[in-house]
Amino acid sequence: MRLRFKLPEREFSLLEDNDIQYCAPFDIDMAGNYIENGWFAATRTALTVFLDGEIVRQFHYADIDEIKSEAGVGCGFLYVEKDGEKTVILRYGMRHMSRFSFVARGVRVFVKGGSHLIESTEVENHCPLCGLALRGTRHCPKCDGRSRSIQRLLEVCKPHWKRVAMISLMMLVGAGIMIWQQEFFKNFIDGTLDQYHGDGATPTMVRSLIVFIAVISSIAFFNIFTMYMRFRMTVRLGADITADLRQSLYHKIQELSLAFIDKRKAGEIIARVGHDTAHIQRFINDNVTFLFSNIITMAGAITVMFILNWAFTLLLLAMVPVIIVLNQVFWKFIIRIFRMQRRRYDDISTRLQDVISGIRVVKAYGREASEAERFNELTGRFADVSSRNEKFFFTFYPLLTLLLSLTTCIVIYFGGRLILGGTMTVGELVQFMAYANMLYGPLGWMSFLPRDIITLMTCMERIGDVLDEEPDQVDAEDAVDKRMKGHVVLENVSFGYKSYEPVLENINLEVQPGEMIGLVGPSGAGKSTLINVIMRLYDVDEGKILIDGVDIRDYKQESYHNQIGVVLQEPFLFAGTIYNNIKFSKPDATEEDVILAAKMANAHDFICKTPDGYNTRVGERGFMLSGGERQRLSIARAILNDPSILILDEATSSLDSESEFQIQEALNRLIKGRTTFSIAHRLSTLRNADRIMVIDKHTCMELGTHDELLRKKGIYYNLVMAQLQTHRVRGASA
Repeated sequence: MRLRFKLPEREFSLLEDNDIQYCAPFDIDMAGNYIENGWFAATRTALTVFLDGEIVRQFHYADIDEIKSEAGVGCGFLYVEKDGEKTVILRYGMRHMSRFSFVARGVRVFVKGGSHLIESTEVENHCPLCGLALRGTRHCPKCDGRSRSIQRLLEVCKPHWKRVAMISLMMLVGAGIMIWQQEFFKNFIDGTLDQYHGDGATPTMVRSLIVFIAVISSIAFFNIFTMYMRFRMTVRLGADITADLRQSLYHKIQELSLAFIDKRKAGEIIARVGHDTAHIQRFINDNVTFLFSNIITMAGAITVMFILNWAFTLLLLAMVPVIIVLNQVFWKFIIRIFRMQRRRYDDISTRLQDVISGIRVVKAYGREASEAERFNELTGRFADVSSRNEKFFFTFYPLLTLLLSLTTCIVIYFGGRLILGGTMTVGELVQFMAYANMLYGPLGWMSFLPRDIITLMTCMERIGDVLDEEPDQVDAEDAVDKRMKGHVVLENVSFGYKSYEPVLENINLEVQPGEMIGLVGPSGAGKSTLINVIMRLYDVDEGKILIDGVDIRDYKQESYHNQIGVVLQEPFLFAGTIYNNIKFSKPDATEEDVILAAKMANAHDFICKTPDGYNTRVGERGFMLSGGERQRLSIARAILNDPSILILDEATSSLDSESEFQIQEALNRLIKGRTTFSIAHRLSTLRNADRIMVIDKHTCMELGTHDELLRKKGIYYNLVMAQLQTHRVRGASA
């Protein structure tokens, strides 16, 4: 995202210091009206706000203590603070929220006396050329979508160029034979039928007919054979190309960070991998052979027609420019309506995926009827859009076909007059009519093609939206791959899922190898976010996290994640066997390793009681197992990986006493000798933690042992007292 636009000359001339470090436009004035001539510029000594080419506000950094970007309702504010007093200096629309959050961060460095510059890796949320809103992609579908999609399709076809060349060669040969065949027809009509007209079935005439039939039959047999081979090769080509696309999409999704996944609906991503690639395969199977064959045939027919009679050929082509102009006029409209159709289909896919994933909740609350009604509403919208699109398509394009038919009538009329005048033979007219059919037949077929082409381009754009995305987290060339001891240091860590809404601010912490840190605080304070950045599911916005003195961004990602164990409140199990779920964290583990891990997690006994032991299938998300059993399998999975750093996120909550005892016993084995971060709302589970960090208001408010924090009588003390009071009330009620 650009943080340094070019300031217009009029505003630039008013600056005292021309060394601009940050510069950005804003689009709302202080009264809330949209404007087009607002600019913000920051040098290393002062910030300046321009409106209508004049300076309306200017602050030297020595006169302010803080600068921040803050989200409002439908807009954002940039304000400065001095002695606790806030002064709003400008407003801007939501499209500029991320940009000004980074600008504020950069200016804050100057305010605090620093000199380094802030850079933004976020993509622009609007196209700089046309202003179209972008959905996280670096390419504008309006400005370069079509050419980009065609280029990508060619790139996908490149590895299969031999088959493409063979198919093209067969098309070229087939088109050449069809064009030559019409010359053969003409010679037969003018040279044989006309010559022996009225003589009866003479031996010479019979021989000529037999030769003619033999040649035509041979040509027909050859055309059928080549068409059959083309279809076979095209179907295989379509299957291989779409398989490549699906594999590329899947691998790209695996590479991309959670930040990308968070911006997309699950159904939308599934639709791109499955439905969009299926459309591309269908287009290749149904249209590619006919499309290129018809283009070659049309080009050859027009060339021969111009050689034979250029004036008559121009008459035949009279309607072609009209058809091209009409197609071009309605092209953008057709693209828009079919994009809307794809978005409506995404809504259906997303809703279906949500309901199937949460079907237990739906049934538990008896919401089947209401969910069916919501789904009917979505399918109704899709049906309305589809119906409207098809009605337009089957009204507009038959009109183009009618224009072609009128042209054929004109050709017959003028050709008949030329025959009557003696300037054209019957064979020549038949030849021209055959060439006209070669021209207008494919044109008629191709008049229905734009719908499929637009669907193809739309699908390629949507696929490219994923393939063009660059991962936020990429291994450096000299990335570190070593065994970690678990010495963790957080230095001024700040992070927000949205750049303008920080969740963590200025977190500082040092954890020794083998130390256990408890994380407590109210919901939404940032506890889970902290472990997310420690696991490097997201990269911090400011500051750094060091493991054994090395920034986690300098570790190889695979090596780093292989040394982290995770036990979540709601463990996720894949729809496979118990054995495969445990082995997921370490694919090369032996059977003995898996069984040992299960024993350490107190899971071996219940596994042996299942029908198929370790080969028992757990069902989707492990629904065939109890919560405690799923949790013990999750612990076994973490133990098997032998992690250096362990993350526990409410690992013992919502369990019965017996399950909690077994899980706590397994966790005690797991955390021994490992650096551990444990989130717990049940504070009694953190009594054995070496230190406890209290997170509130997005930062570390308290840090110390259980006893130290109780003596301090601060936030942690109040949380403990509140839980004790809750237990007393429950005990009295019981």
